Amino acid sequence: MDKEILYQRVHTMIISSTKEPKYMALSTVKIADLFRVKPEEIEKTLLELINEGRLKKDKLPDRPNYEIYLLP
Repeated sequence: MDKEILYQRVHTMIISSTKEPKYMALSTVKIADLFRVKPEEIEKTLLELINEGRLKKDKLPDRPNYEIYLLP
């Protein structure tokens, strides 16, 4: 999985979000289907991006408590 391509796609999804502050709840299964890879590869690459500080991961305080991704 190419990390830069995934980052660009996620970055665009977050930027185009209408929520304030801008965030996005991602489905790793749907993204994996788009890239034709396994969901585990998407999760691993997202974790690498978080560890590099290029993305932040949080959880919504209200139900349904989705895990969300934000730009730092």
